Amino acid sequence: MRTSLPGLGIPVVGHSPRLAPRLAPRLAAISEILATERQRLVLWVPVAFGLGVAIYFVLPGEPPAWAGPAAILAMGLCAFAAFRAGWRAIAGLFLGLALVAAGGTRAHWRGWEVVAPVLSRVWSGAELSGRVVASEIRPEGRRLILDRLRMPGLAPEDTPERVRLRMPGEQVLPLAGQHVALRARVVPPPPPVAPGGYDFARWAWFERIGGVGSARGPVRIVGGEEPPGWRLTLNAARTRLVAWVLERDPGPAGQISAALLTGEMGHIAPDLMTAMRDSGLAHLLSISGLHITLVAGIVFFAIRRSIALVPPLALRVPAKKIAAVGGMLAITAYMLFAAPGVPTLRAWAMGCVILTAILIDRSPISMRLVAWAAFAILAATPEALLGASFQMSFAAVLALIAAWEVAAPTLRRWRDRMGAAGGGAAWLAGALLTTTVAGLATAPIALYHFNRVTLYATLANLVAVPLTSILVMPAAVLVFLALPFGNAEWPLLAMNLGNEVVAVIAREVARWPGATLDVPAMPMHGFALTALGGLWLALWRSRIRLIGVPVVAAGLVSPWLAAPPDIRISGDARLVALRLEPRALALRGSGNVQMARETWLRRAGGAHEVPWPPPDDPATGRACDRDGCWIDRDGHLAAIVVGSRGLAEACIHATLLVTPLDVWRDCPGPMRIVARPEIIRSGGLEITLGPDGKVDVWSLDEARGRRPWSGAPPRPRPDASQ
Repeated sequence: MRTSLPGLGIPVVGHSPRLAPRLAPRLAAISEILATERQRLVLWVPVAFGLGVAIYFVLPGEPPAWAGPAAILAMGLCAFAAFRAGWRAIAGLFLGLALVAAGGTRAHWRGWEVVAPVLSRVWSGAELSGRVVASEIRPEGRRLILDRLRMPGLAPEDTPERVRLRMPGEQVLPLAGQHVALRARVVPPPPPVAPGGYDFARWAWFERIGGVGSARGPVRIVGGEEPPGWRLTLNAARTRLVAWVLERDPGPAGQISAALLTGEMGHIAPDLMTAMRDSGLAHLLSISGLHITLVAGIVFFAIRRSIALVPPLALRVPAKKIAAVGGMLAITAYMLFAAPGVPTLRAWAMGCVILTAILIDRSPISMRLVAWAAFAILAATPEALLGASFQMSFAAVLALIAAWEVAAPTLRRWRDRMGAAGGGAAWLAGALLTTTVAGLATAPIALYHFNRVTLYATLANLVAVPLTSILVMPAAVLVFLALPFGNAEWPLLAMNLGNEVVAVIAREVARWPGATLDVPAMPMHGFALTALGGLWLALWRSRIRLIGVPVVAAGLVSPWLAAPPDIRISGDARLVALRLEPRALALRGSGNVQMARETWLRRAGGAHEVPWPPPDDPATGRACDRDGCWIDRDGHLAAIVVGSRGLAEACIHATLLVTPLDVWRDCPGPMRIVARPEIIRSGGLEITLGPDGKVDVWSLDEARGRRPWSGAPPRPRPDASQ
């Protein structure tokens, strides 16, 4: 007997007639679900493509150049064969796998596109020269990005394409396009300080930055300035505008205003940035959907109302379409000027599509709009997938659209049945829904990247977002309109007044008890479960979306299920940490170890630091002095030795010896020695002491793999071997 599953097109050969009565209702339900969700399948195109991008970045090494195209071809042929056989679901599965392969292939090609030299050693002593690509005002000084470099002692093929340098704040800030000369100390881009931590070297690789450092003297502007091109001209104008705003108000209000006008946030004071994050208002600093929508809406309604005030003109021209063109030009200019990042590009793309739909008298499908915006960004810059800005931006928008698809009919009934009171209730419910859903959608991402979630974000946004919409952003539009005429002081003053209130709200909410919750580092598999479960919840509309709830829950509890490391050692062997209970780290370090210290404490769930040596704890078998600690686990002795006087005893009695020092060759006792040479080679270690003497050692190099940004040479381009 031969039949097929309804809605799937998959043949079932020889199934028992006795099973048919039992299977029929279930198969009918599956067929009904598939019919309902058929229009939503296209939303999974960027998900499959992004999955391929993610797989590429977690690989331990570079794949062969032929692997991606071969996988795309093989999956495409399988999909064609399945479709010809009438197996539509199987064909769709193979098409999805082809998209996964396409995402990985595009990410691999992107790595070839940005190949540039990276320093392999410290460079210092001589004077380098280059052209300023970008300059930033920061609380601790200034920061420059230079290209067209000349670095004595380095061959042209070894000279980085770009470097990023800090300079003292009292110097005149060079502008983009100017050529400068200075003495500096430049080092290779630093690796992460913990497995799974932020990888600055990977970010620098895709930005073609081959070294970072600081100026060791005055920065001189030298001859040779040339027409900088429109990008560098915008960079220079952006720097001038930041300086102009901060000159008039260097406080919190001016810092926020400068960020909203230019997209630059490096000048924001650390305490203000912390308050904005802890209060859940940090999204107001990043030019994204809220800001682009407000600019488009302000310009759209201003143009439309202005035309309506002239009846003869209003009767003869399509005011709505003219306003849409004006709104599109406004957000395009704002996007280009405001240092476009991923949230800005996503919001601009969606805004342009919406305004284009107005021009052609169409109503765009919002969820598809978000999906294609995500696909376009991933196709252009696959590395954006790894950034918190991309993840938070699209998570918030997807969650909001999915929530409004469910809640909009109810809110509409309130308005229709209850008149003005219903309209007010619907507005308040909509505001609460928006802030709550956006906060819940971005909380797992904040947990993964920052190990912290905010608990009062809804309350803070209920006040700050309307203030931004009603006062701050309209004033920002007026600032841009008035700047060419030299009369932007008054709109800037209004903008600063609104942002002063925003800063006060942020500082006050951040001080409330329990404003933030610190959590241990989320493992990568936990974040993957949370992301896939959230996508399942947002993209489907039928009851099968509820499958995503336990998947998200499993990801959210993963930080508390993963065993934290007992011992951490930095890659330069300068900092050693021993985990204590509860939420405490005993740290011993020397030199410049502040970044590793802060990162380890944060990834331990906001642990507090205990001075070395930590106190003895007979319950856990720990005994310490200034030279190290002994830990007894089921009769197995682990010795953490930080002073040379403890090495002799550890070499005789310890089962495991962990030390940032060099160890003598005749150290007979330990079954395992983890010493300075291995630490340096591995880039840093995390060690977990298990029962019965079991020891798990996880190195940073193992976590990063042999990738171009971790020091491994990239594979040649496909055409290089021909």
